[in-house]
Amino acid sequence: MYTLYYSQGACSVATQVVLHELQQDVKIIDVQQLDNFKEINPVGAVPTLVDGEQTLTEGAAIMLHILSKHKSSLFPGEEGPRQKAIEDIMFANATMHPAYGRLFFLSQNVSDEKVKQDILDSAAESINQLWEVVENQLKNKNFLGGDSPSAADIMLTVYSRWGAYFPVKIVFGEKTTQMLDAVQAMSSFKKADEAEQAVSSKKNTSN
Repeated sequence: MYTLYYSQGACSVATQVVLHELQQDVKIIDVQQLDNFKEINPVGAVPTLVDGEQTLTEGAAIMLHILSKHKSSLFPGEEGPRQKAIEDIMFANATMHPAYGRLFFLSQNVSDEKVKQDILDSAAESINQLWEVVENQLKNKNFLGGDSPSAADIMLTVYSRWGAYFPVKIVFGEKTTQMLDAVQAMSSFKKADEAEQAVSSKKNTSN
């Protein structure tokens, strides 16, 4: 069994979804309930995954580790498609994720409301340009990986929900919207959401 350290709604959701897709048992632990998380991961970031004697950090590295370990349609075996899958994972993790991260940083660190709104709008425009890239890639297919969801589709779907936390307009194209809806309808995605909500409800009840 894997142990996944997570924060509710964070990018760690994607790791949990993929583990469910791979039919792997996973125990999830909310880092907000821990006093010593930095002893587990000095950076203090999620996801952090324990696999036996290994403690793995960094979202993309964790994703590639579990996809390489468990064969599935999420990660092609052929060299060409596999390279494309890796590029898509890195686009999600290293390009789209930081773009949304700027919204969180600006919201927390800019006090002047007018200035904050202006720079949030600017950050949102950069995000919209990235979603246009995704829309173009989906022009002739349903998912980045082709006919079925890939790990990158799952990662992007998790990030797509973060825009709702801010007073900005994030625009998704028609094909992108269809992809996001399809991924969120996956039983593994619903299971991950329900698991986090169950831990949160238990926490609130105990308080």
